Amino acid sequence: MMALFSGCASVGQEFPVSPIAEIRIGETSKDEVRELFGTPWRVGVENGKRTWTYGHYRYRLIGDPSTRDLLIRFNHQDLVEHFSFNTTDHGGQD
Repeated sequence: MMALFSGCASVGQEFPVSPIAEIRIGETSKDEVRELFGTPWRVGVENGKRTWTYGHYRYRLIGDPSTRDLLIRFNHQDLVEHFSFNTTDHGGQD
C-alpha cells in the first residue's frame, strides 16, 4: 500500500558495499561472508556449487531505478570461488 502512494517499490534487502573489498578468492569463507553482509537474500546452486545473492532493487514511478546485487559462488570447501557486484549507482558506495 505504501509503495502505491509513494510511487516506488523495493525488493530484496540493503547490504553494505564497502566490505566487498575484503572478499578474497580462495580465502574468504561462508562464515566470514555472513559476518560481512549478514544472511543472504537468496541462495542457489550453480554447476553443483552453492551461490549466495545479496540484492536490493528500488524502482520509482518517476526517476531512475536504484539496484545493487552481489553474487558469491563458493567452492566445495566453502571458500569464495567467484563473486560479482553490479549497481546502477555509479558511485557504488554506501
